[in-house]
Amino acid sequence: MRLFIAINFNTKTRSRLLGLRDELRAVSEKGRFSAPENLHLTLVFLGECDGKQTTAIKSAMDKVEFSPFEINIGNIGRFKRNGGDIWWAGVNESKELTKLHQKLTKKLTESGFRTEERKFSPHITLGREVITNISPRKIEEFGQTVDKIELMKSERIAGKLTYTAIYEKNADRDVKE
Repeated sequence: MRLFIAINFNTKTRSRLLGLRDELRAVSEKGRFSAPENLHLTLVFLGECDGKQTTAIKSAMDKVEFSPFEINIGNIGRFKRNGGDIWWAGVNESKELTKLHQKLTKKLTESGFRTEERKFSPHITLGREVITNISPRKIEEFGQTVDKIELMKSERIAGKLTYTAIYEKNADRDVKE
């Protein structure tokens, strides 16, 4: 199974993200735009994992303590690519989000996983291979409370990329940092 750990969004936040995606699509010559149900914030990408590894991931997630915290989305940007850019909604810097990412990475590394070494850059992908003349920009901030993280399975079903939550870890209510 192809796996990653993510934050999924409530209906209100997802609706705002869909508005941003649709605005981008309307001013683009071409692109592949994220399906509504696939909008998420990746915390850790794990790649192909077997059953034993999946059990180890769940155990690592269970060992990570975090309290509910707020995230805010405040800009639209892109990663430049040949053949079209990856456009995303950017999550504002958050010490709680960074700490959660670090804790997950540490527990997964202790369990034998190799995680990405590049700097954590929290974003929500709106479209890939996008060709447009617009520029990255700040937007009116919006967000939500993060009170759980989910282990997601990525697969193609009838030719459609589908993400399914297969495990969740809820925030702890009384974590002392």
